[in-house]
Amino acid sequence: MLKHFYAYPLTYSLILINSLVYLLTILWSGNIIDIDVQTSADMGALFAPYMVLDGQWWRLLTAMFLHGGMTHVLMNMFSLYLIGRGAEAYFSKSAYLSIYLFSGFLGSFASLLMHDESIGLGASGAIFGLFGALAGFFLAYKEQIQDHSKAFMKQFGIIIGINLIIGLAIPQVDVSAHIGGLVIGFIGGFMLSKKPQWLWVYSLVMLALMFLSSRILIHQYYSFLV
Repeated sequence: MLKHFYAYPLTYSLILINSLVYLLTILWSGNIIDIDVQTSADMGALFAPYMVLDGQWWRLLTAMFLHGGMTHVLMNMFSLYLIGRGAEAYFSKSAYLSIYLFSGFLGSFASLLMHDESIGLGASGAIFGLFGALAGFFLAYKEQIQDHSKAFMKQFGIIIGINLIIGLAIPQVDVSAHIGGLVIGFIGGFMLSKKPQWLWVYSLVMLALMFLSSRILIHQYYSFLV
């Protein structure tokens, strides 16, 4: 077990943190299967009114580690287990964390801009970012690893298609966060596969996008109030 942890410390640490946070959520709510909306909001889920009016932008981080129920957390952690190890094998620790966090942050902004009156939470935007990063990696090296690249891109298309169908069929699944995280992860994966030393460029661009997204959200929210 320790051997596996040392091989993929970031992935297993993220799974552990998400699991511990869910345990705290269970203790707070008193329900192991479904977490009520008020508990999610109190613990730091995305909610535009709190963020825009009260400046609670820290919710961009906390929301990534909160989940709305047992099925939600189990599905996300299984996905992180499958996808995270692959990403951790191909990218440096700093690149992995940057892609994970920025995908989660900007996936959250995509969700807020589409649903500025709803509660949002979950690690799926960040996880989709890792999946996008793997797609970027295989695209960057498609000439060198043609067979692996073709196989991965085929699986990539199938999994994305299934998730989009599920997202459109189930109203509670936020496809906008998935797509936002996927795009941000793909950009990071492709860029950092080509030029690993450009991590600071990627980070600056993502920070600029976050600032721009926050301005748009503030303008959108106040326009709605008027």
